Amino acid sequence: MNTPIDSEKTIEIIEKMKLANIGKYRKWESMIKKIKNNQTLNPEELEYYSNITRIYKNSSITSRSKIFHTKLSELDEKPPCKECGKDSLFYCNMNDEYFCTIHVVGHDENEI
Repeated sequence: MNTPIDSEKTIEIIEKMKLANIGKYRKWESMIKKIKNNQTLNPEELEYYSNITRIYKNSSITSRSKIFHTKLSELDEKPPCKECGKDSLFYCNMNDEYFCTIHVVGHDENEI
């Protein structure tokens, strides 16, 4: 059974993504147009939306880590962790430094 989407909330989230330059602008525009015209999003669009927004559905991720820390992809360069010198897995855009999984948590008092 398919669960209907909350059109207003979905459009609100997509608009925020567009403003933040997250994802592809044209794809967001197309999805908003379909939602406003009560058309069904195709599976590719639904997957695109859910892949980009899944971080917000994970309640174990604090808002601090959503804002300041970006997990590096497999293709990203992995500079050494600021604290221990091992390969980093996260980039902190607040202080422009890299951290490993252990040291990313609570590294800067000013982020609170």
